[in-house]
Amino acid sequence: MNDAQMDEIRNDAPLYSALRQYAGQNKSSFHTPGHKGQCQFLPLEPALDLTELPDTDSLFECEGIIRESEIRAARLFGAKYTAVSSGGCTLAIQGMLTAFAGAGSKVIFSRNIHRSAVNTAMLLGIDPVWIMHRNDCGKGLPGRIYPEDVRKVLAENPDAAAVYVTSPDYYGCMSDIGGISKVCGEYGVPLLVDNAHGTHLVAFGRHPITLGASASACSAHKTLPVLTGGAWLNCNDERAIGRLKSSMSLFGSTSPSYLTMASLDLARAWMERHGKAEFTALSGVVSELKLLAEKIGFGLPQGECDPVRLTLLTCPVGMSGDEAADYFRACGVECEHSDAAAVVFILTPFNSTSDLHRLRQAMEGFAVKSPAVNATVCECGHLPGRAMLPREVLFRKVTAVSPERACGRIAAEAACPCPPGVPVVMPGEIIDEKCVNILLKTGIRRINVIE
Repeated sequence: MNDAQMDEIRNDAPLYSALRQYAGQNKSSFHTPGHKGQCQFLPLEPALDLTELPDTDSLFECEGIIRESEIRAARLFGAKYTAVSSGGCTLAIQGMLTAFAGAGSKVIFSRNIHRSAVNTAMLLGIDPVWIMHRNDCGKGLPGRIYPEDVRKVLAENPDAAAVYVTSPDYYGCMSDIGGISKVCGEYGVPLLVDNAHGTHLVAFGRHPITLGASASACSAHKTLPVLTGGAWLNCNDERAIGRLKSSMSLFGSTSPSYLTMASLDLARAWMERHGKAEFTALSGVVSELKLLAEKIGFGLPQGECDPVRLTLLTCPVGMSGDEAADYFRACGVECEHSDAAAVVFILTPFNSTSDLHRLRQAMEGFAVKSPAVNATVCECGHLPGRAMLPREVLFRKVTAVSPERACGRIAAEAACPCPPGVPVVMPGEIIDEKCVNILLKTGIRRINVIE
């Protein structure tokens, strides 16, 4: 194939063209994936894009090289068993809930669960019991789950199959996983952690497995040099280890990406040799950026947080997080997330010196507005009544209506304003007047309800 023919093909591929066009803008990446497009050891050769062969093993029946890579990953995390996922943290969450809870069980969830956990609960017919967050991180942020609140809910639900929490959250705020795991241990209930944003915490001795969790779903591609879709499911509970692979195979593709799995293997090798030093150095850089942010007038999340996540609360500087993101974007700095209250940057050791310089310059050039603005924040403490289990919603006809017309109806989806990332209503719950007011306040104009 000659160059002209190659150009003709590329010009006729809109997604490919858009990716190349965006990459050509040379913006500094402070979003996923963690490799930032600058990791030289990523396996990108087409010749390595293979399938299950006698020499390459099979993901869900692995006994050879894939199993060896999992054993080495388990060594990194101090886990009894680690399973590879090329289907993202979603597959790890699906496998984790299936192996530990299973169909028809009761699970105690923190309210800020990812949609993949909501969907899995619907598919498995899980009966969810909710723990609400305490508003202790800052205005517009979800807050944390506390061990004493877990203890109270466990005492009220002795038949719970598991406790499931998200930590750290999108903003980097971390719950007391060590304390929660002790409470769960007293009740003989496994603690499952959605650690999607915290795989790198192993470098700081603060990984959920290190802190006593029974299992963790870790979205490695978010903060490590891993191709998108690469994740690990770590397990320290002998009772579930034998079910992990079969549970993941219920949801996973029979054609996993070998390039993604190889990138996990390489990232593990990098973490073992260089990860602790690299992330420790990065935490020093982030600490300096936080001091600069406070000097400018930004707010920061309070309490224990991910040492390398940079979240700027923008209300004190007279701007919404979305407006601040537009400013940073104009400076060539692409953030991970923004909402009414905050802008979030994911930094990794693969951000270049020029990336960090550009971010610092953008912060130094930030023009503080006056007066300060108030973020439109929904109330986290409201739990609406429930009419049916999430699974019952799955097979009902639904229709989209305005929040005003939804009052008294049964929600067919999770309505989750940002901030603070805690759903106002979950599938099967009754949309009451308070829900309606929150939905309107946060700009949600349509919601699916059961007909």
